[in-house]
Amino acid sequence: QVQLIESGGGSVQAGGSLSVSCAASGRTFSSYAMGWFRQAPGKEREFVAAISRGGGSTYYSDSVKGRFTISRDNAKNQGYLQMNSLKPEDTAVYYCAASPYSGSLLYNVQRYDYWGQGTQVTVSS
Repeated sequence: QVQLIESGGGSVQAGGSLSVSCAASGRTFSSYAMGWFRQAPGKEREFVAAISRGGGSTYYSDSVKGRFTISRDNAKNQGYLQMNSLKPEDTAVYYCAASPYSGSLLYNVQRYDYWGQGTQVTVSS
């Protein structure tokens, strides 16, 4: 069992930056890879970024590569997504999730077992 809670969402102008965090409960966080997904109104939930359980491997969607950075601090049971050069199309509810899988499987939304409730990120033009 993993409980995830996102925080740090808000509103920012295009070109700005924002960091969202994911707090995990218990002592199991380091046993799971962590991912970030987002969902805009009327759109499918889409992969944003993922990081392996030890933090040694990271994965990004093409749309955010070079702008977003995923990281984690297992000692603090925390995951992070630093978002820079934000665009209006980044506007969405951002969800963190935990997965028992690794590698390219982390691109797949179906491979995540635990989900936070999401935090709203709004980017205005």
